[in-house]
Amino acid sequence: MADQLPPSRAAEFRRSLERRALVADGAMGTMLYSRGVFINRCYDELNLSQPSLIREIHGEYVRAGAEILETNTFGANRMRLAGYGLADRLPAINEAGVRLAREASQGAAFVAGAIGPLGVLIEPLGPTSFEEAREIFREQAEVLVRAGVDLLILETFSDINELRQAILAAREAAGSELVIIAQVTIDDFGNLRDGTDTETYTRILDESEADVIGCNCSVGPKATLETIEKMLRLTRKPLSAMPNAGLPARVEGRNIYLCSPEYMAQYARRFLWAGVKVIGGCCGTTPEHIRQIRAEVRSLAPVHRRIEATVAEPEVKARAREKLPLEKKSQLGEKLAAGRFVVFVEILPPRGVDASKEIEGARLCARHGIDCINVPDGPRASARMSAQVTCHLIQQQAGIEAVLHFCCRDRNILGIQSELLGAYSLGIRNLICITGDPPRMGSYPEATAVFDVDSIGLVNIVNNLNQGLDIGGNPIGSQTALVIGVGANPGALNLEQEIRRFEWKVQAGAEYVVTQPVFDVRLLEDFLRRIEGYRIPVIAGIWPLTSYRNAEFMVNELRVPVPAAFLERMRRAEDAEAARREGVAIAQEMVRLVRPMVQGIQLSAPFGRYEMAVEVAEAVGPR
Repeated sequence: MADQLPPSRAAEFRRSLERRALVADGAMGTMLYSRGVFINRCYDELNLSQPSLIREIHGEYVRAGAEILETNTFGANRMRLAGYGLADRLPAINEAGVRLAREASQGAAFVAGAIGPLGVLIEPLGPTSFEEAREIFREQAEVLVRAGVDLLILETFSDINELRQAILAAREAAGSELVIIAQVTIDDFGNLRDGTDTETYTRILDESEADVIGCNCSVGPKATLETIEKMLRLTRKPLSAMPNAGLPARVEGRNIYLCSPEYMAQYARRFLWAGVKVIGGCCGTTPEHIRQIRAEVRSLAPVHRRIEATVAEPEVKARAREKLPLEKKSQLGEKLAAGRFVVFVEILPPRGVDASKEIEGARLCARHGIDCINVPDGPRASARMSAQVTCHLIQQQAGIEAVLHFCCRDRNILGIQSELLGAYSLGIRNLICITGDPPRMGSYPEATAVFDVDSIGLVNIVNNLNQGLDIGGNPIGSQTALVIGVGANPGALNLEQEIRRFEWKVQAGAEYVVTQPVFDVRLLEDFLRRIEGYRIPVIAGIWPLTSYRNAEFMVNELRVPVPAAFLERMRRAEDAEAARREGVAIAQEMVRLVRPMVQGIQLSAPFGRYEMAVEVAEAVGPR
């Protein structure tokens, strides 16, 4: 009879996990930083350029008693590596990460393939689809599995949707044998970054294909323990805990983590009493922290047991509220729902605190039957009065409904929700959700952009608020009724991507679209034909040219296609007044051409010449 084959390391790890608690290692980044490696380096690439340093740190954790070594591959996915120009080194970096951990362990520790988030937002808040995210995770996981890891650890995820895709990808790559540990990072209250609460993400993870679930990184051991204790009541899966050594303090330009090894060891005892099966450390933890944690695990191992509890039934939570129909949201919504042709005029916020000119322009538009004033939000990355305040003043003092441009450039996801709720409470009902011009386009190119989400994610946020939910799906006690508009560019250089993004905006909840200025009607016709399957009311942008130089600017700097015939007409204008008349005439021609195709027009008022927009609007005729 043939000798029985020895069990694989993966099977051995699974059996060890069933019998006792295991100690994982601590921080890699903290150790590298302490050795003078700057934080702007790609730490994963050090597997290739400084392998002895990585092997040495792994060895210190093994000597401290770590039974699980995480590979130095937390950011070694294609998306993160691309930021350093290293996407093509993905296989080499991950393979080296596994080899170095294996060499350092010498069989004394299991090697866990570490996988972190992509570093970008995925749907519904970002442009990366679930399928794209899963494919990127699968690519890294497959390399780690082929290189011979004993298990996979998915860690520091703050988006449960992204973690779900990572788990699916990891299981596809690992098959059924390898253990998958899936961990989230939380705030002081046990919630994820978007507000998703402990109950919600625990139940999602409990239903996933992960073998072990838990928390890592976060704000320190106290909040981690409190969250783990809640999770224990909601799942029967084994739990893991790998907290930071508290919150860092900035001391002489360096981040110092203040939780001592003794303090972390005290919490290790509490994690064990609670029933945690994998205990380690994250940012700020060192081999000394792990040495003392391992001592606690050894001393308590004989009496270690998980406190069993009946998994509680989910509490009944308020669900999404039914959204108000479009016609009940605003005057604009009522007109769009009824199929009426609408006319917007764009008025920029003032550069200072005096909005009297803009308000008078809005009054002029109201007298001439314009439906709405459209107010851009920091156009061309310029510093102006708040668009929200400008809208409020126009509605209050000019008696005409406003449409608020709302861009993602200057706000994080907390500020976005706060300002949207504030705008609604001021009586603003109509939005155009845009990503926003980058600061380099404006007067302050060194300004920091936020871009937590793009326009697609913004639409999802507004759609949630219209259902009485924040972005984490938690009830907010009331609901908004905002009309959701978006932008589109029929003349985009990459029209395929523009169409695809438009479709995603509609799927996210967009209710109408305003186009970039249109001078070539054939581009608009092609755009309308290609969006027929997900058509919403289209408002065509019309821009009255003021001079030949203005026309050149449109073509060469704003990349707006202007037919040669229009350029020639503007070039032949004899003086400024003639150029103004020709610009109005061209815009009126465009209005007549597009009127049968769309449900409205947005007229620009170049350089604050509101009378030009009103003059162009005359071409609309009876409505």
